[in-house]
Amino acid sequence: MSQELTIGTEDYSLLTDLYQLTMIACYTGEGLAQTPASFELFARRLPDGFGYLIAMGLAQVMEYLEKWQFTLPQLEALQKTGIFAGAPEEFWSLLTEGQFSGNVWAVPEGTAVFPNEPLLRVDAPLWQAQLVETYLLNTINYQTLIATKAARLRDVAGSQAQLLEFGTRRAFSPQGAVWAARAALAGGLDATSNVLAALKLGQKPSGTMAHALVMAIAATSGSEQKAFTSFGRYFPQSPLLIDTYDTIAAAEQLAQRVKSGEIEVTGIRLDSGDLVELSQKVRSLLPKVKIFASGDLDEYEITKLQNAGACIDGYGLGTKLVTGNPVNGVYKLVEIDGIPTRKRATNKVTYPGRKQIYRQFAGGKISKDRLGLVSESCLANEQPLLQLVIQQGKQLQLPETLAEISQRTAASVATLPDATRQINQPTPLLVEISDSLQQLI
Repeated sequence: MSQELTIGTEDYSLLTDLYQLTMIACYTGEGLAQTPASFELFARRLPDGFGYLIAMGLAQVMEYLEKWQFTLPQLEALQKTGIFAGAPEEFWSLLTEGQFSGNVWAVPEGTAVFPNEPLLRVDAPLWQAQLVETYLLNTINYQTLIATKAARLRDVAGSQAQLLEFGTRRAFSPQGAVWAARAALAGGLDATSNVLAALKLGQKPSGTMAHALVMAIAATSGSEQKAFTSFGRYFPQSPLLIDTYDTIAAAEQLAQRVKSGEIEVTGIRLDSGDLVELSQKVRSLLPKVKIFASGDLDEYEITKLQNAGACIDGYGLGTKLVTGNPVNGVYKLVEIDGIPTRKRATNKVTYPGRKQIYRQFAGGKISKDRLGLVSESCLANEQPLLQLVIQQGKQLQLPETLAEISQRTAASVATLPDATRQINQPTPLLVEISDSLQQLI
């Protein structure tokens, strides 16, 4: 096996926790591996301070399910560990020949969901439904976190502000950085500075400049303004970073040069200091120039800046966008061979049976969500959220564009009750349990 720790689609089958494989070996020995089973992925509770989640990551789930398959070298590597010495021979046959053949029901990406509501359900032979747990939780949990934070940022900043994703250097891994960029764009941000992510997603990367350029040119030419002139010569539409030394002095000199026609400036970026005071002074000096702010900003900081009268047209979002309280989604068995199952451990109780989310609207807002069984019918004015997206291992629809998902995100947020949508101390929507589900419990 290669020592290189990069991940390709050929690695998907092994990108799982050991206990998934040991359980499958046990299922095989006990004659349960091919038994029909259903697992649901959901969050028991929301991250602190959140009133909702924006479902994200389904596209990567579907790609994964279509492509995973064990190769001979992978199976040989597993055998060499000695862990599976007692596994039945059928276990190896299963892994050698198996591909995902089940069905997946999911809420569309960009949809607002609440605690205990399934983001997706996998109906498949038990060994398959079990094996995919780790990867599904990994991509759904992380992208849902980023998309939700992006939606909250857009909601606070307003539709006119330009929001850029700058989080690659703080994301938890190179793969995580690409997923974060995708989820941020799908959640409502305008662009990402991650070149690989942008090009793979058919987008144009966006960014400014770093303090290093200013210091390098200033140190060798003796002038911060020379750095601005040099950069502007090659990238005339790119904002200038003016807080390397003295922010106001830099703005004053730029203002004089703009007035004399010596230089054109379309935008500047502030990355430190009192952003309220600095942005107001820069606005007075450069009234026609767009002002961008960055530096550990989030929805709470943007709210404070707006309330204090900051003159800011756009924001670069990094650390606090791609890190933070995780979405603690779980993946639980809800039915096996037609028999409903549930977990009853303290603080970790689950609802049994295959379920559907029935959403009701009134006056353009979500008025109620009802969590019920798939056997139930929609009531008046209700819409079922979970849709069949994979049938017998094959995707049923073409991949959606980021623009389509972003529009759904914005529409979903707009339908939230005000108390659920607010940034400070939101009230999550209370999910009603249907009579049929309550009886089954």
